[in-house]
Amino acid sequence: MTASYYEGRLGELEDIFGAEKVSLVAGGLDVDGRFLPVVDDVIVALDGDRLPATVRARLERAPDPSSGSSTPFAADVQRSFGEEWTTYPDILPEHEAEFDAYFDLVALDSLAGLRVADLGCGIGRWSHFLAPRCASIVLVDYSEAVFVARRNLAGAPNAIFVMADLLDLPFRPGAFDLAVCLGVLHHLPTDALDALRRLAPLAERHLAYLYYALDNRPAYFRWMLAGVTATRRGLTRIRSPRARAAVTTAITAGVYLPLSRAGSVLAPAGLARYVPLVETYRGKSFTRLRQDAYDRFFTSIEQRFTRDQIRGLSDTFAQVTISDGLPYWHFLCEGGAR
Repeated sequence: MTASYYEGRLGELEDIFGAEKVSLVAGGLDVDGRFLPVVDDVIVALDGDRLPATVRARLERAPDPSSGSSTPFAADVQRSFGEEWTTYPDILPEHEAEFDAYFDLVALDSLAGLRVADLGCGIGRWSHFLAPRCASIVLVDYSEAVFVARRNLAGAPNAIFVMADLLDLPFRPGAFDLAVCLGVLHHLPTDALDALRRLAPLAERHLAYLYYALDNRPAYFRWMLAGVTATRRGLTRIRSPRARAAVTTAITAGVYLPLSRAGSVLAPAGLARYVPLVETYRGKSFTRLRQDAYDRFFTSIEQRFTRDQIRGLSDTFAQVTISDGLPYWHFLCEGGAR
């Protein structure tokens, strides 16, 4: 294994890592004396005891440990997302419309010449649309999904790929102009808002999405959520990939598909917002619905937040702007690198 993908970009890596010197060495990079392996163009910055087994088996030498390995870590969530995105690796046509919805608070033209971080990148579905708009983009994930992202962004010469934990990132403060973290922090084994506060110094602006607490919905939505949550906690105990795939298909066909298709009837009457899933999934393909069904029911940690709780981030950021549009709640925090 070599790190030749990064030959000619060592100066940029020095800036991102806040390092005096980054150099190519056998099997990886030397970052101020710390060895970081490179596997399939992915810089591995996870401590050895937190590496997925498949990645560890490919390394001739484990990465040197960081100083922050005492941070909380959920191996089952790492495994679940690795399995999810290797099972559903494709960037789909409807992802572009979802990208537009998430980025309603960001002037995309303003990204020209800037460096962006995609924190918790998964398969790179948002970076796929961001890469052509910015000077460089750093995709970060602690699961095997980052290797799928590498394949999906094979045509993006400005992309850098890092396997790292969002609670233990190797980057310098102010390394990025914009940090994007969509649908990730609410799955961490620590309070998601506190995690975002911790990430604040990385960039001047942070675009984030956290599951909402159904605080803008009728009360019966929250009653139904209690049942769904109990079901999810039971299903996360399933380990067989084949069984997970079967359950996901059944939930998609029996719940997501009929409710999403009901949107064609309910939307013209102005009733879509009163039926779960309709607004979010109306018109989506079966494959797209299945992606989210897996995500929803096989992740052991799920946090939800109200709009008022998100406004509380003003104790860290100079400005917090919450979008009124779907998905709820996505928001832009500015002044994070003060």
